[in-house]
Amino acid sequence: MKEDLTHLPKERADKFTRPFLRFLRIEAMAGATLLFFVGIALAMANTEFSDRYFSFFDTRIGFFFDNFEYSRTLQHWVNDGLMTLFFFVVALELKREIVLGELTNIRLALFPMAGAIGGMIMPVGIYLLLIGDQPSSRGWGTVMSTDTAFVIGALALLRHRVPKSLRLFLLALAIFDDIAAILIVAISYGGAIRWLPLMLACLGLVVVAGMGWVGFRSMVAYSVFGIVVWVAFDASGIHATLTGVILGLMAPARSWVSDERLQAILSRAVAKPRGERWSGDIGERHGLQRVGVAAREALSPIERLEITLHPWIAFAVMPAFALANAGVTIVPERVDAALASAIFFSFVLGKPVGIIALIALAVKLRVASRPKDLTWRTLIAGSMLAGIGFTMALFIANLSFNRGELDSVKIGIILGSFVSATAGMLALAFLGRCNRH
Repeated sequence: MKEDLTHLPKERADKFTRPFLRFLRIEAMAGATLLFFVGIALAMANTEFSDRYFSFFDTRIGFFFDNFEYSRTLQHWVNDGLMTLFFFVVALELKREIVLGELTNIRLALFPMAGAIGGMIMPVGIYLLLIGDQPSSRGWGTVMSTDTAFVIGALALLRHRVPKSLRLFLLALAIFDDIAAILIVAISYGGAIRWLPLMLACLGLVVVAGMGWVGFRSMVAYSVFGIVVWVAFDASGIHATLTGVILGLMAPARSWVSDERLQAILSRAVAKPRGERWSGDIGERHGLQRVGVAAREALSPIERLEITLHPWIAFAVMPAFALANAGVTIVPERVDAALASAIFFSFVLGKPVGIIALIALAVKLRVASRPKDLTWRTLIAGSMLAGIGFTMALFIANLSFNRGELDSVKIGIILGSFVSATAGMLALAFLGRCNRH
């Protein structure tokens, strides 16, 4: 059989790497992996390994030189360091959808934005109503956001039973309220502001913007300045994960090489007569390098960064975050039932009620447009999934509650997310079955 020359040549290693790459592309696997590490964290926190588990993430890691020390606990490096990459990718997804995707239409973009606003206001209102003026009211930010990975994983499991427009709606909603949550974290949960590091962080952002304006293409250079900006924000008292949001929104959304230019460069490369070999002289080498650069730069920086970082976020960063934060020692007599219930009802009831109420108002006032294939019944069922608040909820909980309250809060988050996921998936599966008949 004649070899198909339209594909890259096969190697023995492909037998191992290709199945792994297919695994990484399955969105449901990201949610399943996250759930697996949640289970490990809960198991570790409730067995004889509990002390070693907690002390491991309390280990301080950093730089020590004479009297100078820059160190954080391992949990801090995960929550503030690795999670910066998570927020960076969230910001990239938001910008891509607004600039290149289906949210370029302002009224369609305002539809999930209205849902996100309602899905933040109502849970916070329910939480404060149930908690009252107790000291734990400072943790209101915990109930604001939706966990993108779990929601997309749930929708991937349902496959054709849900319309594509619901997936886009929930993804955009989760991105909008993640952005809002991290901005609130930066403002409300940071320390006292130190102005010199903050000015250095702003200067670093100006340098990054200038590099983009003059046409720097090196990802290494941008990464170095991104780390400098992160360190400056961390030292300033503003939450360092804001770096990821800002740099993600600054990333260019347009490709450097147009489709026409790519075609012209490829045509010139394939114009070489068949049967002749590349001699390897300088001109020919430059021609091949030009093809490689053109093929790479035909994708926008946003698209390239998402393709590169998404597997690392889904299968390394978020599992590490779950392992570091989901561990809760369940001792019934130490659980604050009122606090856990306030968290639970804020997610299970507050999220769907707030989302539906505000998007209904936005549509009635003609501020936003509802996609034609997205029925109100599907929206109500899908909005139940928005009560899955795992990642950002734990993130903010660690900043706003003391250790005595944290176990009760984590129980409320985990139970609320589980009930929301179960109710949403069952409702969408039922509607999908009804629609087929």
